[in-house]
Amino acid sequence: MKLQFDPNQPYQLDAVAAVTDLFDGQPQGAPEYAVIHAEDLGGLFAGQTRTELGVGNHLLLPEEKLHANTRAVQVRNDIEVAYPAAPLAVWELFDMAANAARHCPHFSVEMETGTGKTYVYLRTIFELSRRYGFQKFIIVVPSVAIREGVLKNIEITGEHFRALYNNLPCESFVYDAKKVNRLRQFAVNNTLQILVINIDAFRKNFTGTEEEQKSNVIYKESDKLSGRQPIEFVQAAHPIVIIDEPQSVDATDKAQEAIKALNPLCTLRYSATHRNPYNLVYRLDPVRAFELKLVKQIVVASATTDGGMNDAFVRVEKIDYTRGIKAKVRIHMQTPQGPKEKSVTVKSGANLYTLSNERACYQDGFLVAEINAEPGNEYLRFNNGRVLRLGQETGSLRDDVWRAQIKHTVKKHLDKELQVRARGIKVLSLFFIDRVANYRDYNADGQPVQGKFAMAFEAALAELAQEERYREVNWLKLPIERLHNGYFAQDKKGVLKDTRGDTQADDEVYNLIMKDKERLLSLDEPLRFIFSHSALREGWDSPNVFQICTLNETHSTVKKRQEIGRGLRLPVDQSGQRVFDASVNRLFVVANESYEDFARALQTEYEEDCGVTFGQVPITALAKLTCVVDGEERPIGLETAEAIRTALVLQGMLDTAGHIQPAFDPRRKGFALNLPDAHRDLTPAVVDLLAAYQIERHIRKDRDEGPNHLRKEVQLSPEFQALWERIKPKTTYRVEFETDELVARAVAALRRMDKIEPAQIHVSAGQLGVTRGGITATAVSVADEEVSFGMRPMPDMLAYLQNETELTRSTLVRILKASGRLAEFFVDPQCFMDAVAAILKYELHRLLVDGIKYERLPSTEPQAAWEMMLFKYEELINYLTALQVQKSIYEYVVYDSEVEREFAHRLDQREDIQLFVKLPGWFEIDTPVGKYNPDWAILKQDDQTLYLVRETKATRDFLQLRTNEADKVRCGQRHFEALGVPFAVAVSADEV
Repeated sequence: MKLQFDPNQPYQLDAVAAVTDLFDGQPQGAPEYAVIHAEDLGGLFAGQTRTELGVGNHLLLPEEKLHANTRAVQVRNDIEVAYPAAPLAVWELFDMAANAARHCPHFSVEMETGTGKTYVYLRTIFELSRRYGFQKFIIVVPSVAIREGVLKNIEITGEHFRALYNNLPCESFVYDAKKVNRLRQFAVNNTLQILVINIDAFRKNFTGTEEEQKSNVIYKESDKLSGRQPIEFVQAAHPIVIIDEPQSVDATDKAQEAIKALNPLCTLRYSATHRNPYNLVYRLDPVRAFELKLVKQIVVASATTDGGMNDAFVRVEKIDYTRGIKAKVRIHMQTPQGPKEKSVTVKSGANLYTLSNERACYQDGFLVAEINAEPGNEYLRFNNGRVLRLGQETGSLRDDVWRAQIKHTVKKHLDKELQVRARGIKVLSLFFIDRVANYRDYNADGQPVQGKFAMAFEAALAELAQEERYREVNWLKLPIERLHNGYFAQDKKGVLKDTRGDTQADDEVYNLIMKDKERLLSLDEPLRFIFSHSALREGWDSPNVFQICTLNETHSTVKKRQEIGRGLRLPVDQSGQRVFDASVNRLFVVANESYEDFARALQTEYEEDCGVTFGQVPITALAKLTCVVDGEERPIGLETAEAIRTALVLQGMLDTAGHIQPAFDPRRKGFALNLPDAHRDLTPAVVDLLAAYQIERHIRKDRDEGPNHLRKEVQLSPEFQALWERIKPKTTYRVEFETDELVARAVAALRRMDKIEPAQIHVSAGQLGVTRGGITATAVSVADEEVSFGMRPMPDMLAYLQNETELTRSTLVRILKASGRLAEFFVDPQCFMDAVAAILKYELHRLLVDGIKYERLPSTEPQAAWEMMLFKYEELINYLTALQVQKSIYEYVVYDSEVEREFAHRLDQREDIQLFVKLPGWFEIDTPVGKYNPDWAILKQDDQTLYLVRETKATRDFLQLRTNEADKVRCGQRHFEALGVPFAVAVSADEV
């Protein structure tokens, strides 16, 4: 299998632009453009500098410009900055290569697990090289697992980036202490260089023992390098350092010292859970990732006991010796409402019979005789001789719980197989266990034997395989031992063992998983059920994990985000393409705790890691709601947001702190949210915003999921057949525009362009005074000096603009000469070229959309129409975001917003509407700006029969906007015009 990559994912392009635009104004240094007026060049490009040790990155941007660019990017991406005038977060470092002190700024990008963080920073590397000529990059990772993941990504994206960046030469390699001379090539080569290095490879010089420091090769002088230290070549390159998971890489002062020793030009920090998001420039938090359907929907199935409180239940939760030796145990305590599970603290001599309020089952033998707090050997002994180690329990239905978990996971796996078997999607299930012996043990002769989890799994799979509906799952006929396997660390004799997750043995097993990653996705590979240690951490995931089951004998202490992160990524089919289908993209988590406990723990982690508080709507979120003003979307601002929040508080929807109250329930009959008249149009957007902050919207209960059946009688009815005949034809489009019109538009826009100002150096002088109170400074003079580009190399402007716009040189010359702005090119060449390229691309885009013409494909052509058989007989939906209706092809309509829910509800009530269909995700129309999926097809019977298509939006002025989404809708309008089907944008069903 070969994984495919979509180069046009908007959120990924935004994340790339958030970093590349920071250097806006840096002179173009890419070698693909010819350089003219090359005297005084010194044989080097603007984005590079040269020393005796090699070629390094060179930043010519003044700090003031970098600061202004950063704030502009933050405003564009809705990043709040408390003090915009405050300086950027930087490291003060001494540049050994340049023999001067300078600043090293940091920039952070936050992206939720599973959204393509590694792809984004790899593409950012290529973009920075293409736009500015930066050629030296180092990716610092915290572990071997993540290093292997990065290398795998570089390998599988190689062809994709070569196609995207015109075969831009690139070399990547892993730091190897035995091949330090490779660092000389890194420094000397003038092509794009990517070095991947584990933090431990060069941190020992700052944190290790004297012996370890001596063995740290990167700091030792080498005869192979003419007596130089390898690190000197890295320092001469002034690399841009990309830190993957900075919370694990440079969380200590010593680790930061080690990274400073690389002499970075700047650091780019990528993570889902930043501890210190220095100069945050882009954020894709969990709420937005779920809303945009960029990750799988999480559905939680709980396996907990209800009843069964007849035996003496004891679980040892904690043993502590800080203030006397004591233990925290969980028991069943008698209460007026019956026995309840409670935690109690005990010391030696404590009697559980007394502590349980005299429950008879604790009467004999449950006096605490000994508590051992020795680290690694903690246990508690009762006077009946029973010993319970930390985390163990007795008297519960735990065995029954994990058996139920295994069976439920296998059943969900087989159900998913039935759902996706025709689409070429491999289904994987992942079981987390805390003791290897529970999956694979060893007998007295040292021979491997099945543990209790493996036996229970095989029994559950064999039992379910007998059911009639699973007979068509072909791989069930294979030998059962080929369908499951365990990935565990092992000792030198090959014996599997328990580990913490950060040892050399763990690294070896992670390598194995990494190498198997693509093979696991192939339908030809029998392995479908993976058992792994719960210590499996960041670095490995598989897009096709659809079920995760936590089989720990105790309640899991591993972070929920870490567990679900192994399966959040969207799945791929056998062609390697991502699958964007909400009915498929669900991750079932079979937990050994209640849904409420799981959701609460996950919510706490989101709050601690990302600052996202589910259930609490910040005023800034309301302020970012938009309205249309003069054809542009603009945020409503804090003043309007305050008025809306006051109205919500008065109606009991929110409390004064912004917490959502039980009164907010859009699915409740008679629910109404009333905003002040001036803001009434915002009602649907406010409802959607509040719903987005409810954790139930993102972490759903298993029992809320269910089937949505196709009404065969409606599909076969003459009414639906007639509607389908009108909307099913496909079209092709062509774009027509006159070059003269493009020239006229572009010239007019360039004349309105802001004046290109010369770069300036700000010089201020002050007088120092020494007093008893300290040093004082008094400003004496201030001056601004303009930077002249007169003697610098001038880039080939036409080649640059041609590459950016794909217009011919003759058209570009016409536009530039007629604009009257050419002289400004010599003021600041890079600024001028970037500004002109942006204007030309915008005007070209407008002409493409405005001049589009659709034509129906001839019926004789294959794929000339959408097939009715694509409607699924049954699909799995979440009833919390579905409305039961009578007049549609399915029993339920799944909605994405409050506008859609209300629209469907009103259509279903109207007598003149005979039939309506929410068009499925596969009903996509090609446009120059991406695929367009229209909302509704409607059959209206009044004086005449009307076949209509409608798009629902929250604003009446939607088509006035010049956004990507509005352009898609405009193209959709032209498509349906070609079919003779009336199309319009509607806010409510009353407009139909």
